[in-house]
Amino acid sequence: MNKNIFISQLDSVINDFDIIRGKAQYDDLSGNTTPEEISSAITKAKAAVSRISGVQSEYYKEIEANLERKDINRGNKLRNIIGVVNALKSDIENDYLRTFQEIVQGEVFSDYLEMAQYLQEEGYKDPAAVIIGSTLEAHLKELCKNNSVDIEFLNGKGKLVPKKANVLNADLAKKGIYSSAYQKQITAWMDIRNSAAHGNYSDYSKEEIKLMLQGVRQFLLTTK
Repeated sequence: MNKNIFISQLDSVINDFDIIRGKAQYDDLSGNTTPEEISSAITKAKAAVSRISGVQSEYYKEIEANLERKDINRGNKLRNIIGVVNALKSDIENDYLRTFQEIVQGEVFSDYLEMAQYLQEEGYKDPAAVIIGSTLEAHLKELCKNNSVDIEFLNGKGKLVPKKANVLNADLAKKGIYSSAYQKQITAWMDIRNSAAHGNYSDYSKEEIKLMLQGVRQFLLTTK
């Protein structure tokens, strides 16, 4: 994971706050500032934390709890939120966000995607599609485990059976782990994987596999 990408996003949020604080006359950021400036900074901070740590993280939950407070104004809420942003930035810089399991998982997934990239570049789009799709499905299962989403269900016979990838995808999107736009893209990727696995090789092109590889790699980097 290139953590500098995330640090840069958080630095941008902190810089916006510094500008507002420099203009403000009072500690609660009032005077010479506008409600729109403060709201924009809050929204930007919340979006950055959501993208980087996820809506189930303690960082995001702390922001939500702060925004629900009735005893402080928006300026003080922004000051508190920037404290969360600084904490997240520090943890990223020190690699505290990643557990041992996540490190191993990331390396394994990276190895599989490297293999898929090699096959794709050598013209073997079909096995590449299967590997990319299988890696994506494994990541969906890990996302479910990390975000308290069941990966099994009781069938009509009362037996626990694994959920299919499209169900995991829908459950994760419903819980807000990622957007509905991502859900649709993942559905399209899994359709390609299924076509490759069933020998329907004309359903997709080499270029689509290249784009799929790029997209899945980015998805793995930005969700956990």
